[in-house]
Amino acid sequence: MSIQSIVPEHIRGLTPYPPGKPLSELARELGVTSAIKLASNENAFGPSPLAQEAMQASLSELHRYPDGGAFYLKNRLAQSLNVDPAQLMLGNGSNELIELLIRTFGSPEHGVLTSETTFVVYRLISTAAGIPFRAVPMKDLTFDLDAIADAIDTSTRMIFLCNPNNPTGTRFSREALDRFVDRIGDEPILVLDQAYVEFVSEADRIDAFGILARRPRTVILRTFSKAYGLAGARVGYGISHPELVDYVNRVRQPFNVNLLGQVGARAALDDETYLQRIIDATNTGLDLICDALRQLDLTPVPSFTNFVLFDCHRVAKPIYDALLKEGVIVRPMHAYGLPNHLRVNVGTEAENERFLSTLRRVLSAL
Repeated sequence: MSIQSIVPEHIRGLTPYPPGKPLSELARELGVTSAIKLASNENAFGPSPLAQEAMQASLSELHRYPDGGAFYLKNRLAQSLNVDPAQLMLGNGSNELIELLIRTFGSPEHGVLTSETTFVVYRLISTAAGIPFRAVPMKDLTFDLDAIADAIDTSTRMIFLCNPNNPTGTRFSREALDRFVDRIGDEPILVLDQAYVEFVSEADRIDAFGILARRPRTVILRTFSKAYGLAGARVGYGISHPELVDYVNRVRQPFNVNLLGQVGARAALDDETYLQRIIDATNTGLDLICDALRQLDLTPVPSFTNFVLFDCHRVAKPIYDALLKEGVIVRPMHAYGLPNHLRVNVGTEAENERFLSTLRRVLSAL
């Protein structure tokens, strides 16, 4: 008897998450050894030297389990965010927190509502857990909050809003979110996924903590993977009402945030100067890339992140493949229903220049 016969239908229909192609894989497949990866929205500049030093100093403790409650990291985060440590939940990246929220509060009768063309993990985790999942169309590649509010019904347990959004880079305004919150009331859990919040100016940010103060069934998700450059350490965090956090912690596995991640994240919070340098360099690189794309008659989508989605005005896969052969890894978007688009994250100055010069050459050849 085949294995397939014992796999539930909702699992058989899943497509694995398509990560950005690793540099090692490109070397194996095409023999390219000097490639650059601009496909996974990583911080190309690396983590703070303070974080690296703290992690290096902790290597001798790797034979010990980490603090399962992450006491010191939670207290440092609470100080930074001006919240109670009991309001904090930690995960192996914010991805794990998305899974924990869905597993804790979803049911076969009460599911997830979000938008199309947003972070695909919301759909994958919901489907894998047998939780109903619905997505409404976007409007101009941005969350249509009115359409989401219209779609809420008695089965809606949780709403995911990624702002700024991955993969489009777009955002909705503070005023639009306030109107949305007024419409939806207090019942569904509202998850505000802010993985890229550090790249948004204070004037353009939504008032996530104000929303949380108004309605306890709100969760704010953030991560050390992007602006802080700790993607490989896998540390995400959430802020919510202590009672909600308590239920998530009942589902959470022990020791889910590793020792190096905990000490690295704590140290990264202490290096505000380095964080600002990363933000400034990212904004400079983003402007450079967007200006160059327009000169190539490509259309970048306005972005408030460390990446830009751009319309090639043709099927983009041949462009992606040609860039790949030249050792430049970007992200194709056909899995998101955008076959004419590619996504590229900001790299170092040299990486940005190589991407643009290679793109010019590829477009000319095609």
